[in-house]
Amino acid sequence: MANNNVMTYKKLKDYSISNLTALISMSTNKQLIKLAQNLDILSQRGATGKILLNTPVKEGQLDLFYGRLLYTTSDIHRVRRWERGIRLHCPEWNPTTSQIVLEPDKPWEYLVLYDGISKDQITIAQAKAVIRTVTLEILFSMSRYPDLTHDWEGNPDSKSELSLGLSLCYREIEPIFTKVAQMQHISKKSGLESFNPNFVPVSTKSVPPEALFGWDKYLQGDLTIWDIAIKLNKSVLAIAKNLLPLITKGLVKLQAIPDLPEPNFKSSLVKTNSQKKKDYTTPKTKQLIACIDDSPVIAETLRKIVKPAGYDLIAIQDPIKGFMKIAEQKPDLIFLDLEMPNANGYTVYQFLRKAPVFAEIPVIIFTSRNNLIDRSRTKLIGAAEFLNKSAKPQEILKIIEKHLSITNS
Repeated sequence: MANNNVMTYKKLKDYSISNLTALISMSTNKQLIKLAQNLDILSQRGATGKILLNTPVKEGQLDLFYGRLLYTTSDIHRVRRWERGIRLHCPEWNPTTSQIVLEPDKPWEYLVLYDGISKDQITIAQAKAVIRTVTLEILFSMSRYPDLTHDWEGNPDSKSELSLGLSLCYREIEPIFTKVAQMQHISKKSGLESFNPNFVPVSTKSVPPEALFGWDKYLQGDLTIWDIAIKLNKSVLAIAKNLLPLITKGLVKLQAIPDLPEPNFKSSLVKTNSQKKKDYTTPKTKQLIACIDDSPVIAETLRKIVKPAGYDLIAIQDPIKGFMKIAEQKPDLIFLDLEMPNANGYTVYQFLRKAPVFAEIPVIIFTSRNNLIDRSRTKLIGAAEFLNKSAKPQEILKIIEKHLSITNS
């Protein structure tokens, strides 16, 4: 690449693959093997920077500091993974983030773990267990794609006082790759390759609890397959295997779910040059946002994002019955889903635009569909924005601010 800080890997002549024999024999993804090899090389070099992971549908990265892993992040369910890791390994810990100052190019999860250790709230062993669990989840999720690629973005000038004692050396990371390879092998053998553990299983019909293995309380649309595995203390593949016959019979379906909102930090946006830090928690005026979506989970997730920023939110699950409520409340902005049981999102949008009471209200298409056709159609009909439901809370708040023209202090 043109950028001197971004380069492809070069194999070392004396690199030994003996430690990866098990991985090579089991893994169905050659890119996973290359990733493990290159991570070992970077560890030997004591490199500082990021390994950028890419698939057609999502991205992630491994943050390295002097050849050691600080943390692994993914664009999919970053906060959900964090909370799962905390529940699993630090169940009694309730981290306080409001006094933690974020640092540029440093994963906030690592800073929170370090803060917990420094205050004797958790142990180093617990913190490392969280890092390993999150890394395993991300590597398994992304290694499901045969076209997984990775690049190195070096940052040798990075200065930090981060503790090397909390970060993981390669020998602590290597078992994760072996475990991922084992999971890939079992997944292929059991016919579970198409299962996405980041999806949420939802019961589709009223069926007796015994037909759902007594799992009806886990099939309410708010728990991913990863979440259920932790709650039942089983492997994620065991959960997937048990769900397979239910899905085949049409009793359960899998669907995407957005991430949880990020924790509040003392400084969520870092000052650059002479620019003043924006604060999304203190808008000058309190304004109302409407969420037209049949899913109460989506509405509640959106509420948790906008409420701390000073906005009110009303949820409309049935747009046909809810137009009167919207007209009475007169929201300042509307989030509109495209797929609803009783209405097509585009039809709802056209109705809103033809009604004088709604004509000037910005409408943001808020959908799990993320394709060129819907993006182009959104522009053609004149919607304010096209936003995927996997968007990060900060991105959602920025778009709200953009269309409501709120000046933050």
